[in-house]
Amino acid sequence: MKHVPGQVKFLVCVDESEECKTALQFACMRAKNTNGSVVLLYIIEPQDLMHFAGVENVMKTEAYEKANTILEELKKDVLTNFGFNVECKIDQGKKYDKIVDLVNKDETISILVLGAAPEGKGTNVLIQRFSIGLTASVHIPLTIVPGNLTNDELLKIT
Repeated sequence: MKHVPGQVKFLVCVDESEECKTALQFACMRAKNTNGSVVLLYIIEPQDLMHFAGVENVMKTEAYEKANTILEELKKDVLTNFGFNVECKIDQGKKYDKIVDLVNKDETISILVLGAAPEGKGTNVLIQRFSIGLTASVHIPLTIVPGNLTNDELLKIT
């Protein structure tokens, strides 16, 4: 399916961080104001250490349970606060690669929204990676939302 003009679909890569919640709030405000939609993508990143198969399977199961719990909570918050449902996806791998894969696979996604951690309060590796390689990897706009924006500030820009 291809992008339909006038139907904006926002992709937000989420985790449990505050900056991701701010990015989601921004995307939902924009979607509500433009009659658009929102896709939440939770990516389970590979573990640094290799484990025995049994331990690795338990860790994967726990990671998927955590992802589902976070997505269900965010989905419920969006429905309560904005009055619409979001599409939720879980994938496993490196965040940058999985985001690029989804954007290139789902041509209805119009805008990628990422939350930026306030200085000294987290890493912005994903943002740095997209800032450097955006045009080579995806062909949609990237919106970077500062994680320390207040609700009033978000309302002014959406």
